[in-house]
Amino acid sequence: MRVLGIETTCDETAAAIVSIERSGEAKILSNEVLSQIAAHAAFGGVVPEIAARAHVEAIDRIVARAFETAGLKPSDIDAVAAAAGPGLVGGVMVGLTTAKAIALVTGRPFIAVNHLEAHALTARLTDDLAFPYLLLLVSGGHTQLLAVRGVGDYLKLGGTIDDAVGEAFDKIAKMLGLAYPGGPSVEREAEKGDPERFDFPRPMAGRPNPDFSLSGLKTAVRLVAERIAPLSDRDVADLCASFQAAVVDVMVERTRAGLRACRTAGITPSALVVAGGVAANQPIRRGLTRLATEAGLPMIAPPMALCGDNGAMIAWAGLERLRLGMVDDMSALARPRWPLDELRPQDTPKPAPAMPEPAGQDLAART
Repeated sequence: MRVLGIETTCDETAAAIVSIERSGEAKILSNEVLSQIAAHAAFGGVVPEIAARAHVEAIDRIVARAFETAGLKPSDIDAVAAAAGPGLVGGVMVGLTTAKAIALVTGRPFIAVNHLEAHALTARLTDDLAFPYLLLLVSGGHTQLLAVRGVGDYLKLGGTIDDAVGEAFDKIAKMLGLAYPGGPSVEREAEKGDPERFDFPRPMAGRPNPDFSLSGLKTAVRLVAERIAPLSDRDVADLCASFQAAVVDVMVERTRAGLRACRTAGITPSALVVAGGVAANQPIRRGLTRLATEAGLPMIAPPMALCGDNGAMIAWAGLERLRLGMVDDMSALARPRWPLDELRPQDTPKPAPAMPEPAGQDLAART
């Protein structure tokens, strides 16, 4: 079973083909990603109109490259999946339209994927993880703790009440004159700094509900930076190191509260999973690994290539849904907001239509 996945929710144009082999092994046959970072760097963030135009210009060749790398033709796939949201609606429409066109031409099922669900299910692609598990989803737009009970079945335990963690990194980087995107820039500077020079707050610490708040921490960094300005290179490194140390402590302490909330809800997680773009941050990974060891759980994080937005995660989520008969018709719309815990049966599962048999191939044998 092979699924093409298309991702255009923000500033990456991506397409990939993922398969389940006869042995049951999941394989990424191709995973093509074109980043738009250079196009947005001068603005210090993503410009929606520029992003949408870049997706239009790139999508055809990225999809063609995904097929070429996989050594397949469009008639060789069993379904087409595209991220339908949440995201920048102009970009989402580009991916959706392309996916629907391919599905119509090939006669294959179409699957509208929730971008956040794709991040949530990546651990099952890479580590064949069993449900349920606790997910810390951290990106530029999202910071959430969720119990992942099954495909389309998510219990939100906590979330940010203001800034997402990736957003906080970007704002600190901009404040300190560092390059966009902010997360990698702050992490690089932090490696050279003293994490104990500035004693920044750990917001929400000790609260029973596993929610997050990062705006106060961001403000604390700004006030210190203004007080000691003009900033030397050493000041910038120390500010980054102290800020990042506070973020790590917040992520770990709030996730510990999430583990308690998960078990209070009667859910025994099989693992602690971190996903999303900020999952690439190594100090955060190390902090969560220590927490998982303390809790007697494995800690699973995607390979670096699968932390950011990519087509493989969309293809895999599509494959997971296809196996359960969760397919969509061509009326699926681009959704700028689509909370993961609001997925309901009426949003997704429909009887899967019969899939045309690729010429000269035994579909039953491949599934």
